[in-house]
Amino acid sequence: MAKPKVEDAADDAKKVVDDAKNFIEKAISDIGKTSATKQLILGTASGWITGFLTMKIGKIAAVGVGGGVILLHIASQKGYIDINWDKITKKVDKITDKIEKEATGKSPDWFNKVERFVDRKLDKAEDLLKRKEVKAKRWYNNFVGDDHYRATESHVFLASFVAGMAVGLICGN
Repeated sequence: MAKPKVEDAADDAKKVVDDAKNFIEKAISDIGKTSATKQLILGTASGWITGFLTMKIGKIAAVGVGGGVILLHIASQKGYIDINWDKITKKVDKITDKIEKEATGKSPDWFNKVERFVDRKLDKAEDLLKRKEVKAKRWYNNFVGDDHYRATESHVFLASFVAGMAVGLICGN
């Protein structure tokens, strides 16, 4: 059997879209001819169904996105992947500048850019000091033989995520 041409697929897709559009227009015009009570009932029922489905799909999407973020965070913590945070923050800064320029009509001034730059450098310095502190504590604990457990930021994050997810699931029912 021969493959359909690209133009045939585009024509088929256009036909499906036109059929759906015609069906929606016909349904709306038919509803418009009915009594106000029937319109109110149909509008309320369709709105409720749309809201209910949106909440269910939204929950599934939120769990998927949240789970993906958590998996990325865990993979980064375990060393399976290396995230280039500098590249991400530079890209976010560029996008923020574009959005600010579109919203206000003027680009951010040099003071804001310097402030962001210094903030990023201070964050890097803080991370470096934390890593050195952790290495020093690990060396000391290995030297002394003290295996005292200390919760890290990822433990706190995961515990709060699980608690938040439980509250969300309880409230969502």
